[in-house]
Amino acid sequence: MSSRYRWFVVAVFFVFMLLHQSDKLLIGPLTTPIMETFGINEAQMGAISTGALIVAAVFFPLWGYLSDRYARAKLLAAASFIWGSTTWLNAIAPNYSSFLVTRASTGIDDSSYPGLYSLISDYFGPQVRGKIYGLLQLTAPIGYLMGMILALTLRDAIGWRGVFYITGSLGVLLAVVIYFGVREAPRGKSEPELAVLDQAEVGQFRFDWKIARQLFRKRSLLLLFVQGFFGVWPWHVVTYWFFRYLETERNYSTNDVMVTMVVAVLVLAAGYPVGGAVGDYLFKRTPRGRLMTAGAAVLLGAILLLITLNVPLESKPLFLAMLCATALFIPFAAPNVISTVYDIALPEVRSTASAIQYFIESGGAALAPLLAGIIAVNASLKDAILIICISAWILCAIFLALAAYLVPRDIETLRSQMRERAQLLGGAKG
Repeated sequence: MSSRYRWFVVAVFFVFMLLHQSDKLLIGPLTTPIMETFGINEAQMGAISTGALIVAAVFFPLWGYLSDRYARAKLLAAASFIWGSTTWLNAIAPNYSSFLVTRASTGIDDSSYPGLYSLISDYFGPQVRGKIYGLLQLTAPIGYLMGMILALTLRDAIGWRGVFYITGSLGVLLAVVIYFGVREAPRGKSEPELAVLDQAEVGQFRFDWKIARQLFRKRSLLLLFVQGFFGVWPWHVVTYWFFRYLETERNYSTNDVMVTMVVAVLVLAAGYPVGGAVGDYLFKRTPRGRLMTAGAAVLLGAILLLITLNVPLESKPLFLAMLCATALFIPFAAPNVISTVYDIALPEVRSTASAIQYFIESGGAALAPLLAGIIAVNASLKDAILIICISAWILCAIFLALAAYLVPRDIETLRSQMRERAQLLGGAKG
């Protein structure tokens, strides 16, 4: 496929993920009006976010399996349609109980990303995947920023329900674009050893349960799975509660919140491609490069967050400066972890591998908003954010260091398997 078309696919998925993340993360800046509508406390609001995360976790294995068996582009179109439909249902919920259920249903499509990343891995080779994934993962912070702007500018004019109507409609529209505009790519086509083969030859390798089970024999991959359980805690705590922390504990006005969050989120967004590029750069020099980048970044993030939240309330410029410094390093791990998963897993089980990763991450993430809400009720949001984020990052740094030590062997195993396939298919062709 042409280079221009590859970038068209990246652009389509970037828009899909950007709007999807905006819809998914609207719950943060809309927390206060939703709580007021239903008359609920922080723990009950945390349960709403936790419900969607639990549903997403349950569906990750299914989406991963389907994405390794069937056309990923068509499945992603279906995911976009589900996103739009469930968001509309959430908007019309009349009471807390129905809102809790319908918000949980929005988690169904949240677990479709393994197929997206797997499809992209067949458009771009291993030497540049960190940068591509970093670019796509820009959508999380920018989507949060878009959601925040939508919420602050429209919630008073059309209400939080009206905002959900808008984002749900965009999901249905994008389903049409993906269905007709994105083509499937042969699994493994971008691997250097298979690049000289035609699409029909590369496509001979299909999902196999035996190969999928072998994922659990890769020690570095198992360590990445474990760190993922804790690694998502900080993101979900900050996403769902930082907006309210600024409002209620730092006494920021709506304008102060918007300025602070816009600046911090833009810096955080830059961290994804920068982290991916640094990981790619070091990966070319050592197979441990990506995980070294990730481990160092999470430790630095923990230190900077501790300093940031202890800045005096009256020192708003210093708080913003430290918040930006923290935000830059928080996302470094994300593109490097997913790239490493694909450096280890065979092409026909990559959706399954990343689905397992996300399944485990969702299990941890499901606890984070509720746990933060409970801590906040009994202490403060500051304590909740610090306790959860710092403890999670320290644990992640330990697991990433162990994975970095072990990963060269697992990467070499994959490269050896690719060489064997190239020889097998090349010999059969001859």
